[in-house]
Amino acid sequence: MYPSRFDGTGRGRATSDRMEVRRLTRANRLWGSNGVTFGPDGRLYVAQFLAGQISAVDPASGDVEVVVPLDGPVEAPDDLAFGADGSMYIADLTPGRVWRRGPEGAYTLVSDQVSVPNGITCVGDRLFVNEMKMNGRLMELFPGGGDPAVLTDGLALGNAMQLGPDGCLYYPQMMRNEVWRIPPDGGVPELVAEEVDDPVAVRFDRGGVLVVLSRGMAGLVTRIDLNTGARAVVASGIVGLDNAAFDHENRMFVSSFASGGIAEMHTDGRTRMVVPQGFDGPFGITVDLGGTVYAADHFRLASPEVSGSGSREDEGEPGVVTHELMYAVHNVTADDGLLHLTSQLGDARTHDPVDGSTRVRATGLDQPTGIAVAPDGSLVVAETGAGRILRIDDTDTVSLLAEGLDHPLDVAFDREGRCYVSDDRRGAVLRLEDGVAVVVADGLGAPQGLVVRGDELFTVEVAHRRLRAISPATGASRVEAENLAVGLPPGITRTEPEPIPGVPGRPRQFAGLAVAPDGALLVSANGEGSVLRLTGPAE
Repeated sequence: MYPSRFDGTGRGRATSDRMEVRRLTRANRLWGSNGVTFGPDGRLYVAQFLAGQISAVDPASGDVEVVVPLDGPVEAPDDLAFGADGSMYIADLTPGRVWRRGPEGAYTLVSDQVSVPNGITCVGDRLFVNEMKMNGRLMELFPGGGDPAVLTDGLALGNAMQLGPDGCLYYPQMMRNEVWRIPPDGGVPELVAEEVDDPVAVRFDRGGVLVVLSRGMAGLVTRIDLNTGARAVVASGIVGLDNAAFDHENRMFVSSFASGGIAEMHTDGRTRMVVPQGFDGPFGITVDLGGTVYAADHFRLASPEVSGSGSREDEGEPGVVTHELMYAVHNVTADDGLLHLTSQLGDARTHDPVDGSTRVRATGLDQPTGIAVAPDGSLVVAETGAGRILRIDDTDTVSLLAEGLDHPLDVAFDREGRCYVSDDRRGAVLRLEDGVAVVVADGLGAPQGLVVRGDELFTVEVAHRRLRAISPATGASRVEAENLAVGLPPGITRTEPEPIPGVPGRPRQFAGLAVAPDGALLVSANGEGSVLRLTGPAE
């Protein structure tokens, strides 16, 4: 039985009396994987920015144990390091904090004077951190108290760093495609390597070779001999590499911010999955006329692997294929060969999956979520933060369809061209009639994803973890499926950090819903990182 991060087992399956339910993808045990380092116990510790937690992975068995829970004081861990006494130091990116977790498990705030802390490393009892922003700083922090000591500034997005064999701290500048170094006691920074593709992390293997990870689609890893400057570049195929750690046998283990998981990577680029990858969400989901499923997965546009329609056996469930890295993409709908998307950057876009081009349709929106194509070909968007429904025509002119809603999340059209809206705070599904929102069904448990199939509406009630069918004519409804792995795991609550302009943020919760050409319903099981396919007698 393949474990799920939602309930810690593989047994928490969706159930239905009317429909057959199966996964299109395996559950993803690691909800994003960012900074990695080996701990005193020999396990690989993984900072999970998207989850807001830290897990320990057994590199032999692939077993995963959560050691810093997502409802604890740490909100958005992106990197971590161990001190000489076994203390874990954590870069808590979005709230701008650095924590110490003592060997006994107690948490102490080391500093809240670091903006966007990311790369973090220990040199004996000394602690260093850098900032992932333009004009960022690299500084030493003092767990015993005292203001940070700035070694250098002017970084163009710092990230994972490490002490080199020459006693200097090596760090990337992502926006400049460069690697630099500086002595731990300060001095003049020195350029080590330039024209390195999107360097997201610098590491040293046990032989003292500089290893630089790139964050793009190819999963490039560059090895640099510091004595000669000679370089060797290999492509791992792991999309969105984030960080790496070497064990005592010099085996390299890598993480991916885009798809989670942990892989062992050989010097020639071959990989062995220790913890399989999967969806970090998914959030919005759609199906084109050819049956291809697309999911908005925050850092990317992705699809389930094409290897059948899923399996009842966990070990046979497919993984995920990345089409494009797309930061903050949150919802998607397919129409006439194109994909229309909303993002947490506040925009709406149209993407051509054939030539890879993207056209921005609107910007400056307040938390756009739901997106649908109206009968006249215009885009209709739920501007969640503003409580509005917007129309974007073919000239990219934005107009208002409705306002004054509480928290509109998704939009859908029936075959008569009427527009429906789910509002999770109001607990209702609404129909727009001449700009006025009329209640179709209320008393629902945080309805999110919304679709029309035939003469019925379907919505995902995240608060109750169920799929509900609604008659738009009468408002009568029934439960179609229960025990969906949507939202946060049972019993867990957390407060999302406030977004920082220009800084990566965590995705807002959204469980998308789509209907396939054959009538099957697809649910974004974002609580476990999978896609569910529901087929039933009504198709």
